[in-house]
Amino acid sequence: MTLALASRRATDALSEERPEPVRDFASDLLAALGTTPRSIAPKYFYDRDGSKLFDQICDLPEYYPTRTELQILKDRAGEIAAHMGPNAELVEFGAGSLTKVRLLLDAMQSPKRYIPIDISGEHLESAASVLKADYPLLQVKPVVADYTQAFMLPAALPDSGQRVGFFPGSTIGNFTPPEAVQFLRMAATVLHGGALLVGADLVKDPTVLHAAYSDAQGVTAAFNLNLLARANRELGADFDLAQFAHSAFYNAPLKRIEMHLMSRVRQVVHVCGWRFTFEEGETLHTENSHKFTVDGLRALAIQAGFTPGPVWTDAQQLFSVHWLNAPK
Repeated sequence: MTLALASRRATDALSEERPEPVRDFASDLLAALGTTPRSIAPKYFYDRDGSKLFDQICDLPEYYPTRTELQILKDRAGEIAAHMGPNAELVEFGAGSLTKVRLLLDAMQSPKRYIPIDISGEHLESAASVLKADYPLLQVKPVVADYTQAFMLPAALPDSGQRVGFFPGSTIGNFTPPEAVQFLRMAATVLHGGALLVGADLVKDPTVLHAAYSDAQGVTAAFNLNLLARANRELGADFDLAQFAHSAFYNAPLKRIEMHLMSRVRQVVHVCGWRFTFEEGETLHTENSHKFTVDGLRALAIQAGFTPGPVWTDAQQLFSVHWLNAPK
């Protein structure tokens, strides 16, 4: 039996009692473990525990992206809101804890509706309920979905202004360049004549990058290892977390941070009834975080059909926020 067939059978076996996201995780993890080199999409970091750990990462002293992007948004919120115009609908891809969007909502002129999209339903619903309480006049419509796959947005409200997408955190850097173009094309389609506001981390000194992704407190390591803990919880796998190490490094030729889980010893793990061997030093590649030049990000946007607009950066040129006009 091929691994692909086994993956389908394993997810079929889970189907009666497990939700679709768990079945997808099982299928993709089995596929990842059955290929060489082994690699899985970073979206599976973000269960409830992973989302909480990522919120902790954002507060770490070494992790500059969040505070730098927040400062750009604080400084430029008025300008950004002017580009949005009145009665805009704001769509956030990968909404997370809904912290950054508040800076935009506070500056916007009569925002019509806020639509946060995230794969982690429990985390999203909790954050959305807090936002609703803090903005009682704002319509909030959370959508639990994988925004890298086909999904439906609610129809635009009557008398709404333009629909503006918000994609902060340099999450676009988790895609390969072809995947980034694919995402941007999807966003251009659903925003149809509106715009996309996207945060992109910039190329910089590798020592700054290494510190940001291998923090002294070990929170990023716990975040990375939680992928295996999630497999144990949801899929009945038997990963021994103590026998895997967090590894993060900057691949300069490809302009990206790579995160891996490295096997400390030769070992065997079991997932959904299948047996997999990890050799000592072998890794499961869990994330890429590509870094951009301003011109490089704008070139990707043009390739996807957007017309680049203003770009806002911090004084140290660590991070950038781009306004991209979507085609009609």
